[in-house]
Amino acid sequence: MDSLNDFYRIAEQVRNWGRWGQADELGTLNLIDEEHVRRAASLVRSGRVFSLGMDFGPASPQGALDFRPKPMHMMTVDGGDQTHYAEYGSKWPTNGVAQQIAGFFGVSPFRFNDDVIVMPLQASTQWDALSHAYYDGKLYNGFPAESVTSAGAFHCGIDKVDVKGVISRGVLIDMARYRGVEYLAPGNDITPDELDDALKRQGVSVDPGDIVLVRTGWISKFRETGDPMEPSAGLGWRCASWLHEHEVAAVAADNVMVESLESGVEGMFLPLHLLALREMGMMLGEFWNMEQLAADCASDRIYEFQIIAPPLRVTGAVGSPVNPIALK
Repeated sequence: MDSLNDFYRIAEQVRNWGRWGQADELGTLNLIDEEHVRRAASLVRSGRVFSLGMDFGPASPQGALDFRPKPMHMMTVDGGDQTHYAEYGSKWPTNGVAQQIAGFFGVSPFRFNDDVIVMPLQASTQWDALSHAYYDGKLYNGFPAESVTSAGAFHCGIDKVDVKGVISRGVLIDMARYRGVEYLAPGNDITPDELDDALKRQGVSVDPGDIVLVRTGWISKFRETGDPMEPSAGLGWRCASWLHEHEVAAVAADNVMVESLESGVEGMFLPLHLLALREMGMMLGEFWNMEQLAADCASDRIYEFQIIAPPLRVTGAVGSPVNPIALK
């Protein structure tokens, strides 16, 4: 178990505050320039498309945390309403919804269905915005944590990402395959040396501006147990230095928190979150489904691809659902 002094020492080493200016709210996404986007597009050769998103609904990997319930999907207009609204809606003066829909249904054969979803923005496959985690009263780049109010994140909200987008070269590091297991059991987190060795075995490198995807095999275990908090190994907290040295633009994993619940730093919860989001300004992706992509990469031995993963532009949000797409 490392000490808080170790944590603060690494925090100083990886901190990107001021690197792209005092007003910067994009962090390591600044590493993705037009050349990176062009290079990523050139990697699409076969036209194979892999969706890395998981379900948003009853089967989604969410719900273990009381403040993040499972998404609730509800129909507001459905097929059973096609006669009821037309018959009763126009006669119901105190129900504006019924009257409005009856107005549509009563003048032509046109019918429609409509629905709504209520869910945490960090449900299922997601991005953590830079404003999601902090300590000592500071967000990334030194912005005050108090700037995140009940109205949302004034600084470092997920909506700030829209000016850059999230499109770059993606590199998969298949740690489950590297270790020869179906999934990484808890208690044995991934080390920087393992990342280097896995890349060497896969015959691929990580370059500045890349988006790194780490497969732990967590999804296969989740499908067995249905436990949205199924424990798993993840990136060890010292991988922050590795991500910083390789100038990674963003990192995503298929497990719950990218890192493990087993901190590795005495007195500190989720140290990698703090080093990535607060110090480096590096977004974290969680619950990314890499199973089909990993099988394809193992088959053709090509572990690089174009990745497109823009978050929703939710004003002031500290996270966003996403359906990432990998193209080969």
